[in-house]
Amino acid sequence: MVKHSLKEQLILHEGLRLRVYPCTAGKKTIGVGRNLEAAGLYPEEQNRILGLKDLNKDQVIYILEERGITKDEALYMLDNDIAVCTKDVKQFFWFKYLNPIRQKIIVDMRLNLGMDGLKGFRRMIKHLEVGAYFNAAEEMKDSKWYWEVKTRSRRLVKMMATGHDYDPDEQFDLTK
Repeated sequence: MVKHSLKEQLILHEGLRLRVYPCTAGKKTIGVGRNLEAAGLYPEEQNRILGLKDLNKDQVIYILEERGITKDEALYMLDNDIAVCTKDVKQFFWFKYLNPIRQKIIVDMRLNLGMDGLKGFRRMIKHLEVGAYFNAAEEMKDSKWYWEVKTRSRRLVKMMATGHDYDPDEQFDLTK
């Protein structure tokens, strides 16, 4: 049963920041994990948030470093990111067969890693293709990502293995 929306889950994992900040990879980021150097603002976001259009990424970053964004703007951007990520992962034939909890995991990983990064989890994907969710969870652990994102990865691994939603207060041993 879904206890928390995908939006709530992503805010828990990414945070919600209204000013430009460097992410753990050193990329200029804003909102709920929007990498401005990679994605910038989509054209409709430039128009709605900045009242401008046809800006390049450097211009967008400069303006956002000066003005920041509102919470409503951050949530609007997150809705757009969720739509893009969900569209991307629907290319996997097996995605539609996942329960809603496991679908949230895959969209979360797509947002965090990018599509190429998610596709790099080849053995996890092979297990998902045949519904071997515990094995898929074990493959998630066998990655650099698992050690980099700490609590997020532990939470997603547990969700994958069990098919149950998370407890936001649960503590994880980050040495395992």
